[in-house]
Amino acid sequence: MALELRQSLKLTQQLIMTPQLQQAIKLLQLSRLELLENIYQELETNPLLEDTQGDVYENEQRGEGEIPETTLEQPLREIEIVEKVGEDFDWESYLDEYNVSTPVLMERDSAEEPPSFDQRLTRKNSLYEHLIWQIRLLDMTREQQETAAIIAGNLNKDGYLDASLEEIAEMAEATLEQVESALYQVQRLDPPGVAARDLRECLLIQAENLGVQDALVTEIIKKHLQYLENKNYQGLVRILKKPPEEIRQAITVILHFNPRPGKDFGEDEIQYISPDIYVTKVDNEFMIVLNEDGLPKLRVSSYYKDALSSESASSSETKEYIQNKLRSAAWLIRSIHQRQRTIYKVAQSIINFQRDFLERGVAHLKPMILRDVAEDVGMHESTISRVTTNKYMHTPQGIFELKYFFNNSISSFVGDPVASESVKERIRQIVQDEDASAPLSDHEIVELLEKENISIARRTVAKYREVLGILPSSKRRETQWGASLKGSGSPLAGPSRQKRKRIGP
Repeated sequence: MALELRQSLKLTQQLIMTPQLQQAIKLLQLSRLELLENIYQELETNPLLEDTQGDVYENEQRGEGEIPETTLEQPLREIEIVEKVGEDFDWESYLDEYNVSTPVLMERDSAEEPPSFDQRLTRKNSLYEHLIWQIRLLDMTREQQETAAIIAGNLNKDGYLDASLEEIAEMAEATLEQVESALYQVQRLDPPGVAARDLRECLLIQAENLGVQDALVTEIIKKHLQYLENKNYQGLVRILKKPPEEIRQAITVILHFNPRPGKDFGEDEIQYISPDIYVTKVDNEFMIVLNEDGLPKLRVSSYYKDALSSESASSSETKEYIQNKLRSAAWLIRSIHQRQRTIYKVAQSIINFQRDFLERGVAHLKPMILRDVAEDVGMHESTISRVTTNKYMHTPQGIFELKYFFNNSISSFVGDPVASESVKERIRQIVQDEDASAPLSDHEIVELLEKENISIARRTVAKYREVLGILPSSKRRETQWGASLKGSGSPLAGPSRQKRKRIGP
């Protein structure tokens, strides 16, 4: 069979993303701040777009809102101010007070605007900047300061040294002895414990810098730190063979040390959330208000529309340019309006599903997926996903991301399933209300949840506990050092297992 080339026509149908549709989808998934940035960029590049908020300034320039001339023509009555001084007035104190030289206060020009809020904010110094400031004050050579600066630059956010001494010596082109000398100098700087290579060294540095001379404290840190991590105080008493009171005092000193000396110099700045939606309850109904504060009110410039309709246009290229910008401006305005309507519909659907949550809190949050809202508003799940991205809602229960309301369901023995966020909140409350001397294990938390009609596995409880930042029961126990422990066989005997099994409703 011979091969040959032929041309043929074939009609097919396919979906094509037009530029206008791409723009609408892009605006839909933008946050409020990103939308403002996008709008201002369009205002700079498209001359046919106008912000109607500027009309207020134009009205002021035209004289609208000024005081009528009839009011200005009315004569003003002169006001006489008469000061009467009593005979018992202390003139000596008056002269002494007002003869003191005081700085002259200059009035600010009314036309000069005060600095904006972001220009009055101060930035917190980082750990590196704080250490460099101290290194420059040390009596060190230039080479030693450079090595110390390299050490300061290789600290993590907790203040620990990430690089090895060999790596620092290679970067600083110095010997190990010089690096160790520079490291010793950096470890004596503020905050105490900085530039340590592990937790044990961090605590020892703090004990030395703070002048702690207790040999028991040093021994516990050097040899028995694992007992403190597991709160096995009974093992410390058995190994050290010291009275419980002395060990308690040593542990109290160690617990006042900072295991993360660099945390107070975190470079993470607080990100303030500006909600996209406000939900308030009025007469037993929840009202939705979209946050349009600062959002420009766009319109198409009438000047260019008149220039396009007039026959005196300069050329066809000018008309084509104006038509393209006109279509772009119209599509942008239409896309913004469509975005606001879509967000409103999705917010209304979420409120209908999560009314119990808005009225009574997280414990009454219902399980919900994107398909539920998509079927309710008649849109695709991908559209709902774009709407709920980087959007926040201000509710009577607080500010939540729209993604927060979509969560998995946990089955119950009887009745409707429970939202996973509600189960997490219930686990947090159970741990918060437990007896600190006898914390509940994951298995015991499962038994308590089963009594509340929640079917959940132990490994799921462990996963939720880790998400909430809750330690295991062995590390949540707080041993009591009082007289009740002195009467037992061991001075630090913990609660019996039979007693722990009786905890719960």
